[in-house]
Amino acid sequence: MAIAVVSVPKATAQIPFVPQLQAPSSVSNDPDNRIVSGWIYLDGRRLFQIAASRTNFPERIENIQQSLQRISQGYFRSSGNDEAKVEVRQVNELPVIYVNGQYLMTITSDDARLRQVDMATSANQIRDALQQDLQQAKEERQTQFLIDQGKIAAGIGLVMILMSLGVYSWQRRSQKDLVNPIASQLPRVPLNSPISQAAAAAQPIATQLNQQQHRHLQEVKRRLFQLSQAGIWGGGSFFILGLFPYTRAFQVGILNAAQFPLRLGVVLLGTYVVIRLTYALIDRFTTTLISSGALLTPESSERLQLRVSTFSGVTKSIATGICVGVGFLLALVALGIDIVPLLAGASLVGVAVSLASQNLIKDAINGFLIILEDQYALGDVINVGDVGGLVENLNLRMTQLRDSEGRLITIPNSEIKVVANLSSRWSRADLTIPVAYQADTEEALKLIKTVADKMNQELQWQRQILEPPQVLGIDQFGDRGLIIRVWIKTQPLKQWDVAREFRRRLKIALDEAGISISVPQQAIWVNDDQSLNFQGNGNGKAN
Repeated sequence: MAIAVVSVPKATAQIPFVPQLQAPSSVSNDPDNRIVSGWIYLDGRRLFQIAASRTNFPERIENIQQSLQRISQGYFRSSGNDEAKVEVRQVNELPVIYVNGQYLMTITSDDARLRQVDMATSANQIRDALQQDLQQAKEERQTQFLIDQGKIAAGIGLVMILMSLGVYSWQRRSQKDLVNPIASQLPRVPLNSPISQAAAAAQPIATQLNQQQHRHLQEVKRRLFQLSQAGIWGGGSFFILGLFPYTRAFQVGILNAAQFPLRLGVVLLGTYVVIRLTYALIDRFTTTLISSGALLTPESSERLQLRVSTFSGVTKSIATGICVGVGFLLALVALGIDIVPLLAGASLVGVAVSLASQNLIKDAINGFLIILEDQYALGDVINVGDVGGLVENLNLRMTQLRDSEGRLITIPNSEIKVVANLSSRWSRADLTIPVAYQADTEEALKLIKTVADKMNQELQWQRQILEPPQVLGIDQFGDRGLIIRVWIKTQPLKQWDVAREFRRRLKIALDEAGISISVPQQAIWVNDDQSLNFQGNGNGKAN
């Protein structure tokens, strides 16, 4: 991509490239007196170069170009096939070029130094070039030549249409071939393999990553197909403009107008395609690791989905930053800016910024450790200090939580000292059930155990409950009655659903068994005899 943007091929006669100013020699250190050079054009074709000081160059090249335009128009309108009369005369000891008796230009010492010859030889070289190019330009305006060029233009237009239809057909066929590519690419794991259970659990993750990978590849192909269509029609039209002398000058105008936008467009498109391909490679690499089972165990398969989402997102963010940075540097190169001093200055600025942004560095280091050690991941429910919620976004700088009230809480990673992960690998529904003191304890424990086991046997809840529920027994004597504790080990984030359903079923079972759920109670004992006599005597006098 850098070669395509930076390198400038030499122009041909039919397709001239943008003229580049150059300084073959410098006669002064003053920028205004520096010698620069440029091309003189006829019908959009380069004829010869001239040189002058930086301040005088624009006026000189404009005068020569206007004089050549006026002389050539008069010559083209003349009848017959007479050759243009180009001669060199000596005026004030300087060679002067005349075309058909009309003054064109004076050869200067700067023009001679540009060609590294003396002024007389330089004048002869320009004369020969003018003689040949004026004759060719007049022949190109003949009717037969224009008809032949029109036939070539029609052939090019037909080729453009066929190529465009071919690219369009290829694009449609490519889309049809990728309708259902994912299922066929999923690896086959033997059922008797030690990792078959974990790999089976990871199949949805691999499918999701494959879908993301194919979306990125499809986006890259779509952009490349669009670029192909633009290249076919733009390149063909540009070539057709160079076939006719009347339109060839538009080539230079188009290139002058589109030179920098075209370079920037190439850089932007290349950066975008590289980013998309990087995304596809990351998804492909992650899918390969998951499908091979190299990192899978039956215990870690449930955790894999959250880790993959987090790792993939952070890696893509880093890759995007690197690609954008490289694309920015290439854009500066495409604009002709020397990036070596810029990089040197950027290093000093980076040191200063790093000293002033130590908190950002701490955030990045702590965020990297959080991801590496799997402290939590996207989709986990965590508590950090006085706040908690679902992890919606996680990168190297910050963690964003969504609490139960829908508030989005942003925490810098450097501020996370102690974190409680409520959904790492497995969760637990911790239930405390109050039973009245008058109830039959054994019957209550047996009923709670029955309800829990029955719920665990149902297919809907069997997938969410990892182990048989544990009725731990009477945990304490409280003001509400006997407190019976129950533990149910569940899938991550499923403890609340399981707990709600278990409470609903237990309430129904306790009502049917006639066992009441106690409420807080208080008993007041009064032992003061005087207070009792006072309450018993209506006049309020003690006996």
